[in-house]
Amino acid sequence: QVQLVESGGGLVQAGGSLRLSCVLSGRTFSNYAMGWFRQAPGKEREFVAAISRSGRSTYYPDSVKGRFTISRDNARSTVYLQMNSLRPEDAAVYYCAANRDGYSAPDSTAEYGYWGRGTQVTVSS
Repeated sequence: QVQLVESGGGLVQAGGSLRLSCVLSGRTFSNYAMGWFRQAPGKEREFVAAISRSGRSTYYPDSVKGRFTISRDNARSTVYLQMNSLRPEDAAVYYCAANRDGYSAPDSTAEYGYWGRGTQVTVSS
């Protein structure tokens, strides 16, 4: 049974940084491609970043490109999301997700079979 647990959320001023972490347990982490999504109140869940099993390929939407960086440490079964230059519009609950079978559309929630419970990110202006 795959379990994902996020951490690292909190309150930060606009322009500041946070690093989110997500630990996968129950299965071999290196077999999973990973993604980060976010959801603000009243909005749909939105793609933030994805990384392949090896870590060689990463994906970002334009809204975070150049500000956010996804990385993984397979030895620690952990995926990270480094968020810099945070803006009030980045405030949301951030979710970690895992894909076992490979994806053709890493930005689609449908590609991920496992989800964490989320961690809140609040950005004050």
